Amino acid sequence: MGYYGYGLDPTYILVLIGAVLCMLASARVNSTFRTYSGHRSASGMTGAQMAERVLSLAGISDVRIQHVSGNLTDHYDPRSKTVNLSDSVYSSGSIAALSVAAHECGHAIQHARAYFPLTFRSTLVPVANIGSTMAWPLILAGLFFSSGTGNILIQIGIWAFSLSVLFQLVTLPVEFNASHRALVMMEDNQLVPRSEMPYAEKVLGAAALTYVASAAASILQLLRLILLFSGRNRD
Repeated sequence: MGYYGYGLDPTYILVLIGAVLCMLASARVNSTFRTYSGHRSASGMTGAQMAERVLSLAGISDVRIQHVSGNLTDHYDPRSKTVNLSDSVYSSGSIAALSVAAHECGHAIQHARAYFPLTFRSTLVPVANIGSTMAWPLILAGLFFSSGTGNILIQIGIWAFSLSVLFQLVTLPVEFNASHRALVMMEDNQLVPRSEMPYAEKVLGAAALTYVASAAASILQLLRLILLFSGRNRD
């Protein structure tokens, strides 16, 4: 039984590491966004206007720009072809708001150009949702059955959780590429002064860290599950 017999789970340190990474990344993006929300861009545009300019320059005319409630709830919805900008972005003229708006338009450009990682991620959404929903019930159910049936349920649960991890990994190139597209559009078309581009890079760089941290936390959780139940599978 080792540590487990005394109620101690040494693999739990992996969960703690993942949680700390996510908290640090979240604190970083919130701090960076607050900082550059106080820097009004000399371009004079709002987030909504930036989105309109980026989409127009990309030759995209079938994507709508919408205002959604919340803070940093910005996202692109490929199903409805809408760029959804939050309260702190839609009407704001800060460099932070313009950067986030351009980033979301980067996803719209990916969609229009059939960018493979985005297409692949979209196909993963239903299976990843099922995997994340069913993983823990299957694993917990497996603990109450005999080793044969129980091990099968646990293995299925771990594979189900792996689907959500795969989704997190595929998300990384999608997000980094959207930011790259946004920065290129902003700089090449002089949508903001060149002196403001380093600020935009910092905003989008901080945002990217949240996806990296989330993926790392998921990988660590998967590793923990494998370590926890590998011994049981050998029994």
